[in-house]
Amino acid sequence: MKSIQVSSILLSLLPFTEGISLHRRQNGLEPRVMSVEIQRQGITNPIANDRKRFRRRDGTVDMSIDNEVRDSPHWHKSSLINSIQQSLYFLNVSLGTPPQNFRLHLDTGSSDLWVNAQGSKLCSTHANICAESGLYSPNKSSTYDYLNSDFNISYADGSGASGDYATETFRMGSVKIEDLQFGIGYVTSDNEGVVGIGYKVNEAQVGQLNRDPYDNLPAKLAANGIIASNAYSLYLSDLESATGTLLFGGVDQEQYVGKLVTLPINKINDEFSEFYITLNSVSADSETISDSLNLGVVLDSGSTLSYLPARLTQDIYDVVGAQYDEGQSVAYVPCDLANDSGNLTFSFQNSAEINVALSELVLDFTVITGQQMSFNNGQQACTFGIAPTTSDISILGDTFLRSAYVVFDLNNNEISLAQSNFDVSGSHILEIGSGKHPVPSGTGGGKSGSGNKENGAGSLSPLGSDGVLSMLAGAIALGFAWMLI
Repeated sequence: MKSIQVSSILLSLLPFTEGISLHRRQNGLEPRVMSVEIQRQGITNPIANDRKRFRRRDGTVDMSIDNEVRDSPHWHKSSLINSIQQSLYFLNVSLGTPPQNFRLHLDTGSSDLWVNAQGSKLCSTHANICAESGLYSPNKSSTYDYLNSDFNISYADGSGASGDYATETFRMGSVKIEDLQFGIGYVTSDNEGVVGIGYKVNEAQVGQLNRDPYDNLPAKLAANGIIASNAYSLYLSDLESATGTLLFGGVDQEQYVGKLVTLPINKINDEFSEFYITLNSVSADSETISDSLNLGVVLDSGSTLSYLPARLTQDIYDVVGAQYDEGQSVAYVPCDLANDSGNLTFSFQNSAEINVALSELVLDFTVITGQQMSFNNGQQACTFGIAPTTSDISILGDTFLRSAYVVFDLNNNEISLAQSNFDVSGSHILEIGSGKHPVPSGTGGGKSGSGNKENGAGSLSPLGSDGVLSMLAGAIALGFAWMLI
């Protein structure tokens, strides 16, 4: 993706949006949607992984998904798996004839689909490192069509992939797309392939070669009539849930509470390239932490934590009692904070508000490493889900997105937000239509409240001076060394 420097960003704030309206198909037809079920697991190194994403934003790509099928001519269901090592979401797809299977990293913040080639240097040098993601062999496919050798995605940290552009037959569940353009990495530094579903302007051939964009996966789904509009919704569910949903072309009204509120996506350097919206204020229950922010934030499902300016982050820490370790670039809170009934409220344009329960911001990685961190006063320590950004980019990652139902409308350059429903018992899917205000505006089917979690003020008192964090012996050797990266 293109580098985002605050000093050069020209924000174009649209005065208002039309709003989205959901559509029922006529004659009893099922909505044209493609549903991907997401599975979530914990990770050992969220900070290191997120920092890698920050560096990669100066290049182009980064992300993935997984697949199961529900037989129906208009309904396509896939199972998305979250890597325990990297906390990435993966989608199972196939390329070629006969099909060659891949587990690719899904990314709302990039735009190309690329895979590692059979015989690529990285995959040949390190045995089995690419086996899980899959390797592509053009010679084994009768539908492979070479385009050029200009595929080149480079990241700011020096990593990337280069090779050929080609078109192929793409399959995901019961969906089949002919002639989907993708990249083949012959020289790569990533063992995981990627399927990016962001703006086409972020495709590698646009940023690297100033060429016209091509139809990437969501655009191709729309062009082929599989979905009615280049739009999709994301539902991660709560921290305790193992599943969520990525729904191409539709909205599931059972997965959110209240009404969807539509916001304009802001331009960056006179073009729509990121899911970049304006955050107005942050409050803790009834107490305002910071207002009149007018802060541009990127919605990014590929970031485990959320990253905000240092001053705002410190103000939040003061309220919740978090202790920031500058050397490790992470804040810690007592794990008991997960039992607090308080909320942080994020307010946006058009009166959109998302309540994030404090329990959704307390991350305990003990179950992965087998080691428990603690403060010197004996309290068990957990990671807090908001950290200061180390770049010019502010990001609302998974610690925010789990509490929000988000519709990404690339056709109309709009984001629609609603409070996530954590108590889904059914499904009520409506199609996102084409044209202006295509996203359904109907009220969600969930019960009112903060994601159906208790919404009350909690007692938020900072730790005393004796609450300095201490690592248990051997913790670094058993998995916490990532904090020092």
